[in-house]
Amino acid sequence: MTCKPELLKSVPLFSLLDDEETAVLASQVDVKSFAARERIYKAGDPGMAYVMVSGRVRVTTVDEDAQEVVVDEPGHGEFFGFASMLEQSPHQTNASALEDSTCLEISRDDISTLLEQKPLAGMDLLTTLGHQYHAAHQLVRLRVTRNPNEIIEREMTTGERIADAVASFGGSWTFIITFAVVLIVYTMVNVILDRKAWDPYPFILLNLFLSMLAAIQAPVIMMSQNRQDTKDRLRGELDFDVNRRAESEIQGLSRKLNALDEHLDDLTNLLRAKAAPALDPGPR
Repeated sequence: MTCKPELLKSVPLFSLLDDEETAVLASQVDVKSFAARERIYKAGDPGMAYVMVSGRVRVTTVDEDAQEVVVDEPGHGEFFGFASMLEQSPHQTNASALEDSTCLEISRDDISTLLEQKPLAGMDLLTTLGHQYHAAHQLVRLRVTRNPNEIIEREMTTGERIADAVASFGGSWTFIITFAVVLIVYTMVNVILDRKAWDPYPFILLNLFLSMLAAIQAPVIMMSQNRQDTKDRLRGELDFDVNRRAESEIQGLSRKLNALDEHLDDLTNLLRAKAAPALDPGPR
């Protein structure tokens, strides 16, 4: 269907054109209407750009795990399929209408005509391309799998590394055996030396050293425990993100199954309605 100039004026990208330029572009641009759940294009189709006029459209792709990922849900006046149109390459995403929608279908030749008549419109096109570029980056940030251990290790300070090392050594059998041997040797030497001992029974100096060691070791171990709590919290956040995406995928699958069930019911009713006259013997 041929586009009306008034429709182009409602699109921010084309609102700068004068009446004559709008009329020329309107004669080239087509208006496409899509029913709810109708596919606009799929990956591999020839690259054509679309501009939202009304309705809702969802642009998706499929990741390496064969999971559908939402790339964008363009609003009124926004492009989708823009990069493939500029590159004249097949689409790398899928687009479908969530409800009855109307879009403008624009080719590379239409854009060339626009730029010849209104060169400054190129800045608006670059803005649109930048929006899609940032949307792709945001998608990567949301989808990337983070290793909490690597993040914690990268952000740890020298003091925190020392605290982890002390806590790791203080909670090992090596420390327990070594400490027990040192205590036994210390007490035996002082008992054997008797009056010449530097720390005779009841080993007051040893008690002082043990108290100092406990006073220092306790907060160091608490520092390491705080780091472990941070790791656990980050793991919990990542698990929550994974569970949320899984829930979203399950809900999407449930919606598709419900829609399929409704279509099957409609088809069944249609077949019954067509079969009823054939089974009716009529008047005798």
